[in-house]
Amino acid sequence: MNHPDGHGSEQTQTLAMADGLPVFVRDWPSSRAHAAVLVVHGLGEHSGRYQRLATWFHARGYAVRCYDQRGHGHTPGRRGALTHPDDLLEDLVMVYNDYARSLPKRPLLLGHSLGGLVAARSVLDRRIQPPAMVLSSPALRTWEPSWRRKLAATLARALPNLPLPNGLPFDKLSHDPKVEPAYRADPLRHGWITPRLADFIFRAGDTSVADASRLTIPTLLLVAGADKLVNPSGSRDFSTGNWAGSKLTTRYFDSLYHELFNEAEPARSQVLKQLGDWLHKLG
Repeated sequence: MNHPDGHGSEQTQTLAMADGLPVFVRDWPSSRAHAAVLVVHGLGEHSGRYQRLATWFHARGYAVRCYDQRGHGHTPGRRGALTHPDDLLEDLVMVYNDYARSLPKRPLLLGHSLGGLVAARSVLDRRIQPPAMVLSSPALRTWEPSWRRKLAATLARALPNLPLPNGLPFDKLSHDPKVEPAYRADPLRHGWITPRLADFIFRAGDTSVADASRLTIPTLLLVAGADKLVNPSGSRDFSTGNWAGSKLTTRYFDSLYHELFNEAEPARSQVLKQLGDWLHKLG
């Protein structure tokens, strides 16, 4: 159903992945859209947390799709678990291609945190070729010590789906005092990770930083300098590794926390202005 202003209300569906898993998808269509964007969420959260960002994109002529990654939100499966190491990458390909088939031109890709890692790895692997990509606080490096990374690699073989607390500091999501209590009270979020998923994050982050020079599409990298959920040095090294490329634009926000699109004002508007300016230059 479309509203009179041409902005569609939220629509939901499920899409079957390669292994049959039904992934929950939210669409915010717009009859006036000149372009579209697919959003990939972070660890423990879900697509419903991106409604405000979808509204911002709508106002700029974009249709928006976001989906609950496997083991997250309304999508079934053990929380924070994978059946195969590449599940999240293959799921993104399925959802992206399904969305692209419904549109006159391929959608942009926007990934936050774990979603940023999934987006970056999928593009660097040439699994999908969006016209442009936005990475918000991507999980290219974690704060985990090397012994825990080695343990994750061992457990990924022995006990791949062992549920472990993800240990993320919810009080460092945003400087907005409303964000943490809303996140804690959200029945669709979870606090779990498994060794196979942790090992995927560590390995894919390392290889993505190493492959930064292979980036071939216009990309905006938004880095939260005071990030306590992912280590911003991963984004810095990705940006340095791409130094010879003309495709990457990096914007640093030294004092901001992890969820740049949910930061306290006026910081949030400053982040969105950088995004808006970059989108405008894309044309």
